[in-house]
Amino acid sequence: MLAALLYGQEDLRLEQIAEPTPAAGEVIMQVTTATTCGTDLKVWRRGGHAKMLTLPTPFGHEAAGIVAAVGDGVTAWQVGDRIVANNSAPCGTCFFCQRQEYSLCPHLCFNNGTFAQYLRIPTPIVQHNLLSIPQDLTDALAAMTEPLACVLHGIARSQVKPGDRVVVLGDGAIGLMFVAALAHGYGAGGMGTLEPAPEVLLFGGRDARLRIGEALGAAKTFNYRQINDVPTQVKSLTDGWGADVVIEATGIPAVWERAIACARPGATVNLFGGCPRDTTITVNTDQLHYSELTLKGVFHNTPYFVREALALIASHRVPLELLVSDRRPLKDLEQAFWDMGDRTVLKVAIQP
Repeated sequence: MLAALLYGQEDLRLEQIAEPTPAAGEVIMQVTTATTCGTDLKVWRRGGHAKMLTLPTPFGHEAAGIVAAVGDGVTAWQVGDRIVANNSAPCGTCFFCQRQEYSLCPHLCFNNGTFAQYLRIPTPIVQHNLLSIPQDLTDALAAMTEPLACVLHGIARSQVKPGDRVVVLGDGAIGLMFVAALAHGYGAGGMGTLEPAPEVLLFGGRDARLRIGEALGAAKTFNYRQINDVPTQVKSLTDGWGADVVIEATGIPAVWERAIACARPGATVNLFGGCPRDTTITVNTDQLHYSELTLKGVFHNTPYFVREALALIASHRVPLELLVSDRRPLKDLEQAFWDMGDRTVLKVAIQP
């Protein structure tokens, strides 16, 4: 079968490899749609990821498809079932899992390789994070379950209250998903628990993406390239104080610092975007201490939010189809990443 393998920094190769066969407890998915992701773009650019993979590696982690084969002992799934698989599953027994802190599980079973014709789904994911796609849901939308699950997990950790003024820094797919979920009232208790919904202020660098942010519910959008001082702009919109919640969705250390500067006293700052390995930021200790700021690093998702994400997508309450810029064959995958790097596309639905 044809599959994409990452060998290093911007070294992505399409190769013919053997089709996978299922071991006991496993499922083989025929990939019908795999969506590109900002994390994939960062991994491709940087040539690695601190948690999810070791080079060389099958590449990609968002996909929907059809059950092509099942291993011994698998009774919940049959050949032909439409499925979406999360790219990980926790062990369920470690120190963190016992405390339901599943994203911190040191034994997370990660699964990469969605940019291929077939994908092996390991037993832990089959048991905990393999879901059936509702009949009226397209594969491209279903494939976005994993990133949306990360976003919903991030919102739940952000201490957002009804009517809060929330600043989102970053107009990539993740930032836009934060806008969509928050503007439609998604909170720690689920959909509709933030009433009135937060006022979301989106800062990004592309006017076309900012327009998508408006369509997804952003109250106001701003092109940071046209603003001399983003924190000063935020304070001018928030009675001079700063935002109640700030969500950083770029993974750039300087923007992490900017996010902290946008926060009011007592605010929560969600440092969501993953920065390059071993980078550091500078924090003003007076501001952190005397303004009682809460700084949160939030990583990945949990089985609960995987299910929440698919349910939200299936509800069609949020027009996430606006995030799919194009559909392309697998042979055009590397060009899709160049286009993502040039910020001319958001997410591309790859059809092997």
